[in-house]
Amino acid sequence: MAAELWRLAGVLSAALLLGLLLGRPLLLLWLATLGYLGLHLWSLARVRRWLADSRGIYPPGAWGVWDEILDLVYRIRRSSLGRKRRLGRLLERFREAAAAMPDGAVVLRADGEIEWFSDAAARLLGLRAPQDVGRRILNLVRHPAFVRYFEGGDWSEPVEIPSPVRDGARLALQLIVYGDDQRLLIVRDVTRLARLEAMRRDFVANVSHELRTPVTVLLGYLEALEEDAECARRWARPLSLMREQTTRMHRIVDDLLMLARLETEEAAQRPGPGEEVDVPALLARIVAEARALSGPRRHRISLDAEQGLGLRGSEGELASAFTNLVVNAVQYTPDGGEIRVRWWSDADGAHLAVSDTGIGIASEHIPRLTERFYRVDVARSRATGGTGLGLAIVKHVLARHEARLHIESAVGRGSTFRCDFPAARIVRLALRRDGREGGSG
Repeated sequence: MAAELWRLAGVLSAALLLGLLLGRPLLLLWLATLGYLGLHLWSLARVRRWLADSRGIYPPGAWGVWDEILDLVYRIRRSSLGRKRRLGRLLERFREAAAAMPDGAVVLRADGEIEWFSDAAARLLGLRAPQDVGRRILNLVRHPAFVRYFEGGDWSEPVEIPSPVRDGARLALQLIVYGDDQRLLIVRDVTRLARLEAMRRDFVANVSHELRTPVTVLLGYLEALEEDAECARRWARPLSLMREQTTRMHRIVDDLLMLARLETEEAAQRPGPGEEVDVPALLARIVAEARALSGPRRHRISLDAEQGLGLRGSEGELASAFTNLVVNAVQYTPDGGEIRVRWWSDADGAHLAVSDTGIGIASEHIPRLTERFYRVDVARSRATGGTGLGLAIVKHVLARHEARLHIESAVGRGSTFRCDFPAARIVRLALRRDGREGGSG
């Protein structure tokens, strides 16, 4: 800019000197100013034309400061073109890599419109290029489970749906957010895994069903032997151990059969709303049974239940899940400890919390607690008669009721198991006329 000011000063000085020599200084100054302005306008027009021409790479000649501006813009444009080429090569390599993957990939905008999809995604979802680019994914993949998944916003786990183009095939879809609120939909063919899982479920169900009869027969004979005074006197210890282990096996078989039934009815095929369940009354029965189970251990078990707050679902399944949580609290809380059962609602839905002052669970074990047969302390679990299947049952029951399980625990300070049910599952029940509080205590 300083150079331009010196240039202007030189032009005006020369014009003034020439004007003094010719006796017309004002006229020469006016002509010099007009010429200087004309050169700038001419240079500005050339700059504008070059900037508007997307094909123009090398800048045209210009006068004065405009030549410096053109040089700077040229450098910026050349750098930008280099970056665009590099980004284009990266994008091309990404598309080549995505096309080589067996899993499909669909790039979505924030509103769910398709920007791009790989060949594998087209094959798995039945997408067509270029007709489907720009269309909303929910208009093309309309399975109710995927619609709930997409609109729910919780994409930490994939959702499984039947293939829209191949009978008997299963797909796992997962959304990943990246960049400026863009989404990447990963599509995986899990047909083989689904078949293996079905085989596993069938095997467990069949074996458990076959075991049920012999275990029941053993329990019957053991009861007969225990009723015989002579046998009971001579074989008291062996009979007690046999009955303990047979009873435990019977519980394992029952739990395996229930798990097999729950697993065959996945969330995508979950039944309708179901019956109206009086949860406060159900919890009152469970807490009464827990107090009887505690017996001489004298746990302090309390229930705080919001009266009239019910759920739509399966009473049998909910009873099994809630009983598992309360019984676990009794089994793993030292004698005289406190167990609190709370049932309430808020704007987010309905919640059940079972808190205890038990031994607690180390943080590294918490993510695996709902796995089948996973035990934090194997010896203690066997001593309490646990099957290692209770929390797995809880997880599947909650999934069938569109609920989630949250676990908070610290070693030596107890645990809290909280079940969160969506507001859509809540029903308001008429309170009983006698005004009693359904077992709260």
